[in-house]
Amino acid sequence: MRQAMVAGNWKMNGSSSSVSELISGINAGMGGISSTEVVVCPPYVYIPAVAAAISSSTVKLGAQNMCDRDSGAFTGEVAGPMLKDVGCEYVIIGHSERRALYGETDQVTAIKFAAALRNGLKPIFCIGETLEEREQGVTEAVIARQIDAMLEVEGVSSLANAVLAYEPVWAIGTGKTASPEQAQEVHAFIRSKIAGLDAGIAEGLRILYGGSMNAANAAELIAQSDIDGGLIGGASLKPADFLAICAAAEQA
Repeated sequence: MRQAMVAGNWKMNGSSSSVSELISGINAGMGGISSTEVVVCPPYVYIPAVAAAISSSTVKLGAQNMCDRDSGAFTGEVAGPMLKDVGCEYVIIGHSERRALYGETDQVTAIKFAAALRNGLKPIFCIGETLEEREQGVTEAVIARQIDAMLEVEGVSSLANAVLAYEPVWAIGTGKTASPEQAQEVHAFIRSKIAGLDAGIAEGLRILYGGSMNAANAAELIAQSDIDGGLIGGASLKPADFLAICAAAEQA
């Protein structure tokens, strides 16, 4: 049985006061969440404050991105050892915004995936197609290409220490959401692809849905057999909404 997971990607949002209020609200509602792994990924500058706030909570800490190098003259970058040092357990790799806005290629995300593992961090590796790619009928080809780039660097065994997140790019921040059937179809394809290499790894692999999951649609999405939780954007900034998604995962 795969443990459900709900990860909040706060993106570039917040202030000291709002982050304190947000994590306090999440902590206060964790009493009924026992079998779902809950992760929050604040902006870099707030990671230490959040780490302190969740020190006695079951909430886990993650980062939104990392450098592919461990140290050196890379101005503005944050390295894996630094994230590990301040308490991060997870790190998001290859988010669609990093790919689209900052030009991160499949090869770059694969190298970052390797860097995360090298430093004892668990990658939440994001994959997904644009609206144009979906309309062209190449969704599976795009996702296979993204996964293959990572597998070429680290191999299928690396997924024992990682999480995949399917993000239909056309459903992020647009208010659109893939139907449960659409999402399940892609999740099943991903698991089948991995099963072709290692059935045991595939069975244990958690695959999150990352396309505008919210309090209203979470239960129906997570009820699908190959959807193991969510990578949550906007809804993770509202404690009540985020906790409702966690509760949906708990019930599923």
